[in-house]
Amino acid sequence: MNRTYLPGILAMAAIVVASNILVQFLFGNWLTWGAFTYPFAFLVTDVMNRVYGPGPARKVVIAGFVVGVICSLIGTQIQGEFGPLVTLRIAMASGLAFLCAQLSDVFVFNKVSATPWWKAPLVSTLVGSSLDTAIFFTVAFSAALSFLEPANDVSWANEAVPMLGVGPMLPLWVSLAVADWMVKLALALLALVPFRVVVAKLTARPA
Repeated sequence: MNRTYLPGILAMAAIVVASNILVQFLFGNWLTWGAFTYPFAFLVTDVMNRVYGPGPARKVVIAGFVVGVICSLIGTQIQGEFGPLVTLRIAMASGLAFLCAQLSDVFVFNKVSATPWWKAPLVSTLVGSSLDTAIFFTVAFSAALSFLEPANDVSWANEAVPMLGVGPMLPLWVSLAVADWMVKLALALLALVPFRVVVAKLTARPA
């Protein structure tokens, strides 16, 4: 691995590790603290893509995926109050969502890279974030996929509640997914500022 890419790999690893830890702590009724750290993985991917190209960006994604798998495996061995800190379904959902979302981000970024500087990171992050949320929450909590881990009771996540406390009656996990997705959208816009600054600094020219 080229040492030039090492900062990107370390940044991705730090975000993945932090998110795996912070996802265990609630922020309000619909979010975890991990919802505020994980979206910056897209920022790392997009900076690597703009500065070094899609190949190095994919290598950073794979490095983040490996770190995430290791964190999940460790979590399955740590017992919390209600069982393992990370269940098999959570581990599967996390790994699948991360890989699909981040690789899609790289693909979309390159498809629109010739457009104004802000469009590629914004569009690719919106697509990747939407995929990430849909895949993770569906695989992790949908009752239709209970066969993935029959011993894991996810009935709590399928309890019908008003969406985000005010909308139609839907499974709780839908509210969790929508809240998570809304945070990702907001951070996608905010991340344009550090994207512009970091890319300009690394390339010594405007992004």
